[in-house]
Amino acid sequence: MAALKITKKHHKHLNNPFPPSPTSLPFLHGTLLFSSQSLPPHHLYPLGHDFHLSWSSNNGGSLSLHRNSHPTKPLWSTLPGRAFVSAALADTEVEESRGSFVVRDTAVHLLCDHQTVQSIRVIDRFEELLEIRDHDFPSGFSGFDLENDFKDSNFPVLLITGWVLSLDVKNKRFRKSGGFENWKFDFKACSSCAKYWVLFDQKNGDQVGFQVKLGQPNFEFGSRTGSSSSSPNILGKYRGFRWRLRGRFRRRRLGFYWSLNKPRKIGMVSSSEEEMEEIKAKEPIEFNRVCFTYSSEGNERFYGFGEQFSHMDFKGKRVPIFVQEQGIGRGDQPITFAANLVSYRAGGDWSTTYAPSPFYMTSKMRSLYLEGYNYSVFDLTKHDKVQIQIHGNSVKGRILHGNSPSELIESFTESIGRPPQLPDWIISGAVVGMQGGTEKVRQVWNALGTYNVPVSAFWLQDWEGQRETIIGSQLWWNWEVDNARYPGWKELLKDLSAKHIRVMTYCNPCLAPTDEKRNRRRNLFEEAKKLDILIKDKHGEPYMVPNTAFDVGMLDLTHPDTGSWFKQVLQEMVDDGVRGWMADFGEGLPVDATLYSGTNVYGLIISGEDPISAHNRYPELWAQINREFVEEWKSGRVGKQNEDPEEALVFFMRAGFRDSPKWGMLFWEGDQMVSWQTNDGIKSAVVGLLSSGLSGYAFNHSDIGGYCAVNFPFIKYHRSEELLLRWMELNAFTTVFRTHEGNKPSSNSQFYSNHRTLSHFARFANVYKAWKFYRLQLVKEASSKGLPVCRHLFLHYPDDEHVHSLSYHQFLIGTEILVVPVLDKGKNSVKAYFPIGETCTWQHIWSGELFTRQGFEAKIDAPIGYPAIFVKSGSAVGETFLKNLRELRIL
Repeated sequence: MAALKITKKHHKHLNNPFPPSPTSLPFLHGTLLFSSQSLPPHHLYPLGHDFHLSWSSNNGGSLSLHRNSHPTKPLWSTLPGRAFVSAALADTEVEESRGSFVVRDTAVHLLCDHQTVQSIRVIDRFEELLEIRDHDFPSGFSGFDLENDFKDSNFPVLLITGWVLSLDVKNKRFRKSGGFENWKFDFKACSSCAKYWVLFDQKNGDQVGFQVKLGQPNFEFGSRTGSSSSSPNILGKYRGFRWRLRGRFRRRRLGFYWSLNKPRKIGMVSSSEEEMEEIKAKEPIEFNRVCFTYSSEGNERFYGFGEQFSHMDFKGKRVPIFVQEQGIGRGDQPITFAANLVSYRAGGDWSTTYAPSPFYMTSKMRSLYLEGYNYSVFDLTKHDKVQIQIHGNSVKGRILHGNSPSELIESFTESIGRPPQLPDWIISGAVVGMQGGTEKVRQVWNALGTYNVPVSAFWLQDWEGQRETIIGSQLWWNWEVDNARYPGWKELLKDLSAKHIRVMTYCNPCLAPTDEKRNRRRNLFEEAKKLDILIKDKHGEPYMVPNTAFDVGMLDLTHPDTGSWFKQVLQEMVDDGVRGWMADFGEGLPVDATLYSGTNVYGLIISGEDPISAHNRYPELWAQINREFVEEWKSGRVGKQNEDPEEALVFFMRAGFRDSPKWGMLFWEGDQMVSWQTNDGIKSAVVGLLSSGLSGYAFNHSDIGGYCAVNFPFIKYHRSEELLLRWMELNAFTTVFRTHEGNKPSSNSQFYSNHRTLSHFARFANVYKAWKFYRLQLVKEASSKGLPVCRHLFLHYPDDEHVHSLSYHQFLIGTEILVVPVLDKGKNSVKAYFPIGETCTWQHIWSGELFTRQGFEAKIDAPIGYPAIFVKSGSAVGETFLKNLRELRIL
């Protein structure tokens, strides 16, 4: 019954520069009902060896999850008298334009926002489920597949069963709740129910798994005087509860439920009897929205949600979890206005990101994440509660225990996976990003040698050649070296390797038709088309995805032959001597594409992977193929070649989802504007670095100087020299120190532009080199514990309230170095905050001044070349860092 509508906006040339926010279900405030005859007033239910769930009938009934070692600190709890499971059936509309997406709910056909708790029980073995199946999962309530739903559960499990209900609901009530004024409703009132269960099981000593599953809707209730096997007598079971309430409070509390105790049969009341019969005739009907609601505290801060660029704390916001382009401007003006005007929603907003994750941790040491890849929205707009809205008829996830943020990150990354240790060469010196061909590389190499710049690698994005399009010079997306642009390619790589400098290249999962490219040796697009490993459109033809000035085919990463074919492409690149690459894109899979995972052997579309879920999963599949190649290549080396870290491969990418840290080796933050602005400039690069670090992305960095320059008639963004210098200072304290010329190199100041830029680049490449010894320690720690190299102060000072208000202002390297970057034009000083926590003295590296007082701000001079950097006085890391700076003649 529910529809998925997909609207393409790729080629619309004049758009609303202020597009409205997408609509979704508002915060649902259903009532919780239970029977005093079937549930005790208070009870503790054991949950594995380390946890328990408590039930209390006070104030309408509530649940609370605790670790046995912390019986007074709830890890998760429901609101007294309020439903914690709700369900809906709604239409979805997805608007798409060149990698930008907006997902919205339109018509709502069915809403069950009230809930009963029928039973809570501990089940010790799977056979017990089979014994009670006929009682708790009667005929007429399909949708429960016990063998499949419980296959990953660890017994004993805790099972909560009951009903979600929709009764006597009026449109007026929704209008009062906010957000429904302009919505289309195709019902006047709705009376229906569905069976649900919630399952909890202990996964390990610090994690509890949870599942919520909904049965199919039933549109007829049994009355108090009788029921059928498919319509259980809900009303009679709750008479005892009704009579415990008194007077006006009772009527107000139950509201819709009051009328249920009349001995009558209630059916769904739709806008017409014909529509009701039409809905009932369309079998099977399944809910496609699940809402999971639980309590929060008013002063609780929420961190995480993957790589986020505008905010660190998300309390008070609705956070959508969907992979897409981050946007151009993301709310910064006037560029967002201009980007939206010329391309639909191209400007993005504060929530758009390449690498979201359905995970958070809070200042109260609570943490939760969702499994699977469904579109979800975390609604944190209420001061006392959280509601997760999931597109689907079930939800699965984990609740984490930890005494500190670092413990929560360790627990989370233990489940999703951690990155491997980076090879030493990638973190030893500068990664020089440039273009121009063989002769240009040799010229810049000589210049860097003159300035004594420590260089790890040259990253050559244009290795596959450039072509002219209507918007300027662009790359040929045909992943082989262009010998006309890079003559003597193998000799160049060999000469650089002799000086311990590696060469890195560029690729992505898209292939451009190359009929017009004269010097190509292979036509990868045609090869992939012939092998039938490109995503398809609704007609079964290769889906040509619009990308800037040309259309491309996109690899179907769910096809079993795609991985081996693309690994062979990578093998040819590596055989030439390449030792690393940018694995770009991954965020743009169209949601109406036909994938191998959704078709059968005859090419017919079947009920397979949800297209929106496939979209969120795609960047993980892209990372997995690249990572598998790295591991397979290493295992194929023999003897000393296998052990030599100088020969190790590495790739970096921007798109990701929850499990990407397991597959990706290194991340970068995508295409920031070449600006000082908050949402998409240098400040957002710091926020993205720190938010991703709290979400399991241990190794991340940004393009030095930003990427996106703009030459609109009245709106111009060019990289200034000052911005470039300050970004060099910032990135000297990230995992990788890498430059990028940007999308318009001639409009931007470059590291090689003049003596000042080259000198500054050399200075901070050496600053970066000076803490390599500590970086190696942190890389090893990240691989074993999941802790990021660059850390928000919350990670180590969670009890300091002032720390919670910090976003891009300052950050830690490990625990021993404090960085307070200059992120504003024309500024030559900053305010440094010294947190409350462990007793230590912070030493300013340039002046040697000591700061012993905790919980205060100090104004620090920070002219260009001398950013505000502090080390813990007397620490081994601090002393070694200062010693190295002196030896490199920086101090």
